[in-house]
Amino acid sequence: MEVKPVSVLRLRWPLSPVLVTGPSMSPTLRHGDAVLVRRGGREIRPGDVVIAVFRSRPDLLVVKRAVRPTDGGWWLYGDNDLVTDDSRAYGVADVLGRVVARYWPRPGRVPPRPL
Repeated sequence: MEVKPVSVLRLRWPLSPVLVTGPSMSPTLRHGDAVLVRRGGREIRPGDVVIAVFRSRPDLLVVKRAVRPTDGGWWLYGDNDLVTDDSRAYGVADVLGRVVARYWPRPGRVPPRPL
Protein backbone atom coordinates (compact mmCIF):
# COMPACT_ATOMS: atom_id res chain seq x y z
CA MET A 1 0.00 0.00 0.00
CA GLU A 2 1.28 3.47 -0.86
CA VAL A 3 2.02 5.83 2.00
CA LYS A 4 -0.18 8.91 2.19
CA PRO A 5 1.93 12.06 2.80
CA VAL A 6 0.91 15.19 4.62
CA SER A 7 1.03 18.58 2.98
CA VAL A 8 3.16 20.98 4.95
CA LEU A 9 4.27 24.56 4.83
CA ARG A 10 7.98 24.38 5.55
CA LEU A 11 8.60 23.59 9.20
CA ARG A 12 10.62 26.77 9.77
CA TRP A 13 8.61 28.24 12.63
CA PRO A 14 8.16 26.86 16.14
CA LEU A 15 4.49 26.15 15.24
CA SER A 16 3.60 25.12 11.70
CA PRO A 17 0.25 24.12 10.15
CA VAL A 18 0.03 20.67 8.56
CA LEU A 19 -2.82 19.09 6.60
CA VAL A 20 -3.32 15.36 7.20
CA THR A 21 -4.08 13.10 4.23
CA GLY A 22 -4.91 9.41 4.28
CA PRO A 23 -6.38 7.00 6.83
CA SER A 24 -3.31 5.73 8.71
CA MET A 25 -3.92 7.76 11.90
CA SER A 26 -7.67 7.19 12.13
CA PRO A 27 -9.48 7.54 14.52
CA THR A 28 -7.06 9.99 16.23
CA LEU A 29 -6.56 12.08 13.09
CA ARG A 30 -8.63 11.82 9.93
CA HIS A 31 -8.12 12.75 6.31
CA GLY A 32 -8.58 16.52 6.05
CA ASP A 33 -7.70 17.34 9.65
CA ALA A 34 -5.47 20.39 10.06
CA VAL A 35 -2.97 20.23 12.94
CA LEU A 36 -0.27 22.38 14.49
CA VAL A 37 3.22 20.91 14.68
CA ARG A 38 5.78 22.15 17.18
CA ARG A 39 9.49 21.97 16.47
CA GLY A 40 11.66 22.04 19.54
CA GLY A 41 10.16 22.20 22.99
CA ARG A 42 10.16 19.08 25.09
CA GLU A 43 11.71 15.87 23.84
CA ILE A 44 9.61 13.34 21.94
CA ARG A 45 8.16 10.61 24.15
CA PRO A 46 6.64 7.24 23.24
CA GLY A 47 2.95 7.82 22.49
CA ASP A 48 3.40 11.29 20.95
CA VAL A 49 1.94 11.98 17.50
CA VAL A 50 4.76 13.29 15.31
CA ILE A 51 5.67 14.50 11.83
CA ALA A 52 8.61 12.50 10.46
CA VAL A 53 10.53 11.26 7.44
CA PHE A 54 11.43 7.59 7.02
CA ARG A 55 15.11 7.13 6.24
CA SER A 56 14.19 4.69 3.47
CA ARG A 57 11.70 7.25 1.99
CA PRO A 58 13.26 10.72 2.50
CA ASP A 59 10.85 12.24 -0.04
CA LEU A 60 7.81 11.36 2.09
CA LEU A 61 6.57 13.37 5.07
CA VAL A 62 4.28 11.38 7.40
CA VAL A 63 2.23 11.81 10.55
CA LYS A 64 2.52 8.80 12.90
CA ARG A 65 2.75 7.83 16.57
CA ALA A 66 6.20 7.52 18.15
CA VAL A 67 6.67 4.04 19.61
CA ARG A 68 10.31 3.85 20.72
CA PRO A 69 13.68 5.43 20.00
CA THR A 70 16.00 3.25 17.92
CA ASP A 71 19.23 3.70 15.92
CA GLY A 72 19.29 7.45 16.55
CA GLY A 73 15.72 7.81 15.20
CA TRP A 74 12.23 6.57 16.04
CA TRP A 75 10.10 3.52 15.36
CA LEU A 76 6.65 4.79 14.31
CA TYR A 77 3.19 3.23 13.99
CA GLY A 78 -0.10 4.51 12.59
CA ASP A 79 -3.18 4.30 14.83
CA ASN A 80 -5.19 2.45 12.16
CA ASP A 81 -4.26 -1.24 12.46
CA LEU A 82 -5.55 -1.94 8.95
CA VAL A 83 -2.90 0.32 7.37
CA THR A 84 0.74 -0.72 7.79
CA ASP A 85 2.52 2.14 6.03
CA ASP A 86 4.72 2.80 9.04
CA SER A 87 8.01 1.50 10.47
CA ARG A 88 6.87 -2.08 9.87
CA ALA A 89 7.25 -1.32 6.15
CA TYR A 90 9.82 1.51 6.05
CA GLY A 91 12.01 1.15 9.16
CA VAL A 92 13.45 3.94 11.29
CA ALA A 93 12.28 7.54 10.91
CA ASP A 94 13.68 10.94 11.82
CA VAL A 95 11.16 13.06 13.74
CA LEU A 96 10.79 16.69 12.63
CA GLY A 97 8.17 17.84 15.14
CA ARG A 98 5.36 16.93 17.52
CA VAL A 99 1.65 17.40 16.79
CA VAL A 100 0.25 19.53 19.60
CA ALA A 101 -3.28 20.43 18.48
CA ARG A 102 -5.91 19.88 15.83
CA TYR A 103 -7.47 23.17 14.73
CA TRP A 104 -9.79 22.03 11.93
CA PRO A 105 -12.48 20.69 11.73
CA ARG A 106 -12.72 19.58 15.36
CA PRO A 107 -10.42 21.82 17.43
CA GLY A 108 -8.71 20.09 20.31
CA ARG A 109 -5.54 18.81 21.84
CA VAL A 110 -3.99 15.65 20.37
CA PRO A 111 -3.03 13.75 23.52
CA PRO A 112 -0.34 11.08 23.63
CA ARG A 113 -1.59 7.53 23.88
CA PRO A 114 0.04 5.03 26.22
CA LEU A 115 1.70 2.24 24.28
